[in-house]
Amino acid sequence: MIVKRSKPDAAPAEAPRPRTKPAEVRLEELMAAAEQLFLSQGVEATTISEIVGKADVAKGTFYHYFASKAELLTALGERYTAQFLERVESAVNACAEDDWVGRLASWIGSSVETYLATYRVHDIVYTHHHHHDRGNPEKGAILQQLAAILEGGRQAGCWTLEYPQVAASLIYAGVHGATDDLIAARPKDSREQVRAIVEACLRMLGRPTP
Repeated sequence: MIVKRSKPDAAPAEAPRPRTKPAEVRLEELMAAAEQLFLSQGVEATTISEIVGKADVAKGTFYHYFASKAELLTALGERYTAQFLERVESAVNACAEDDWVGRLASWIGSSVETYLATYRVHDIVYTHHHHHDRGNPEKGAILQQLAAILEGGRQAGCWTLEYPQVAASLIYAGVHGATDDLIAARPKDSREQVRAIVEACLRMLGRPTP
């Protein structure tokens, strides 16, 4: 008797691999390459050819996303602000929702620490912000984040503020200026100075450090 052997099951077909990376990944790699080059050799000295070479993409890919290097720089500024806000928001959200003093202290401390860690990128992407551009959306987004905390604390009775938006502008300017001074001083350990900035801001609102 002849026994027919059944053929082994065919191996399941592998899902086709994408030939190209997703657009958002390619864009992030392009921007990351540009940022690294700008930091190492300056914006003016960096060419589009060097950017696409470092990102390993064709020059046409660059022009698919950006019309010029200046447009790329604007996008890097928006990216910087988004990352700054996300980092500060994460620190604030680590506090209890009703702990407005703690949330404000976290906003101030995290803002200083984030600026200290990223000021070189900040100085590149914000070079073209002048006094005639006082209403730039990047600064507005950061002020809105701070003003929301001040308004929440005002409603909860943590401090008395008739104009939270004005207080937000004063705190923002003070924190920015104090951090610039800290960058210039280049201390080996900035933790004590960061605490001093937080304490000074809270005292202006009549609150002790949490």
